[in-house]
Amino acid sequence: MSEILNIAHEMAQDMFKVGAMDEITMREMDKLCLTPKPPIQAEDVRRIRTKNHVSQAVFAAILGIGKTTVQQWEQGQKKPSGPAQRLLDLIDRKGLSALG
Repeated sequence: MSEILNIAHEMAQDMFKVGAMDEITMREMDKLCLTPKPPIQAEDVRRIRTKNHVSQAVFAAILGIGKTTVQQWEQGQKKPSGPAQRLLDLIDRKGLSALG
């Protein structure tokens, strides 16, 4: 996050604490200040899957998608959608156990 955005976010938090900003506005401010994640690439999908020691078929079943989709992601023919990228990021950071 840039220094200016950091300062603005801190100011917004202070305003929220004293009641000068409502919860909805604070949530919007939080959303604006999120650091964007770089898109997940084909090699990332393969690395995440192999790090968790599962086959493409098992990984697909866990994600609730087809095996062909995992293959296409790993070959760079298709890219994971926004929600799929979030899920892959979660699995990358916390492992398959995060899906409980």
